[in-house]
Amino acid sequence: MKIKCIEYFTVLSIFVFLLLNNSCTKEDQFSGFHTPLAHPEDGPPAGNPGADYPAPEEALPENVSQPDHIIGNGTPESCTCEAFINAVSSGGKIVFNCGSDPVVIVMKRPAKVFNDANPDIVIDGGNKVILSGNGRTRILYMNTCDKNQHWTTSHCQNQDHPRLTVQNITFADGNSTAEKEYDGGGAIWVRGGRFKAINCCFYNNVCASVGPDVGGGAIRVFSQYENQPVYLVNCTFGGAESYGNRGANGGAISSIGVSWTIINCLFTHNEATGIGGNPRQAGTPGGGSGGAIYNDGNTMTLKILGTRIAYNKVNTHGSAIFFVTNDHTGNIRIDRSVISNNIGGTWYPIYPQISMHDDTQIEVTDSVIE
Repeated sequence: MKIKCIEYFTVLSIFVFLLLNNSCTKEDQFSGFHTPLAHPEDGPPAGNPGADYPAPEEALPENVSQPDHIIGNGTPESCTCEAFINAVSSGGKIVFNCGSDPVVIVMKRPAKVFNDANPDIVIDGGNKVILSGNGRTRILYMNTCDKNQHWTTSHCQNQDHPRLTVQNITFADGNSTAEKEYDGGGAIWVRGGRFKAINCCFYNNVCASVGPDVGGGAIRVFSQYENQPVYLVNCTFGGAESYGNRGANGGAISSIGVSWTIINCLFTHNEATGIGGNPRQAGTPGGGSGGAIYNDGNTMTLKILGTRIAYNKVNTHGSAIFFVTNDHTGNIRIDRSVISNNIGGTWYPIYPQISMHDDTQIEVTDSVIE
């Protein structure tokens, strides 16, 4: 009987351990925590004030009038980390019913998209919901090439789904510094399918602080379907002192081989914290490029439309934008935008605050770059 009791206790202990390690009661055990904002609900509004650049139809908000999941029953307490994680894993249209006031949902692990659950995932916070990594964890993850999230095609790097939309919601205090295999993307990490963010705020998210090819304090994206662009519309990254996002490269956003169309957005007070560039200079840890935006890869397009990029900071290159196409085929378009007062860096062959090859095609209209 004594042996049986010990065996039972051991099995029970293992069960409890596994349960805790797969629930929202678990807090990841690593030392890279950062201090979360005391009141993320008081942050700057979404978007570039006064900007009204027209967005194409595919970049408009999704209709969530008939949701697949409603998180909460009308009280803040009912809007839980576990409910959100479960809804994301199922896919479909997700909305919240957390009461009349803004609510902060503290995440203890990332919500992860399953590639075979639903081809469309729409997360709409109704301009009241803040998803917080609490300075400890990434918030949202999608990867069509991650076997754990189920492969659905033989060409995972180029498939048209899942299509992930986040809208009318804030991502704050995300932290991916503990992630080793899929690093970068303090708040959101995406590979494959399609991704867009509309009317969103990104505050105080961080990823690895140094390294030659890691980044995206708020968002990191790879390989979108048929090289179609990521859309960011009416979003704020930082927006005020202490709200900025930070990472080795691309204080706000980072990508490899991905095109972006950025409309009516605000990027301020973000920072690329690495040192030494990519490839890294001898005696340095690498990184430090793209105070707001880091684009690397081959053929890709960056469109900055109705957007303001200011007061971002780097140590190495591109205080506002780092844009390097290895095959010299990419291009940049800037229209009705302001890029000013970004700090640091070198290698500005044509415009201040923008690092790129001197043969990169760049079209600037009705804009200020100073």
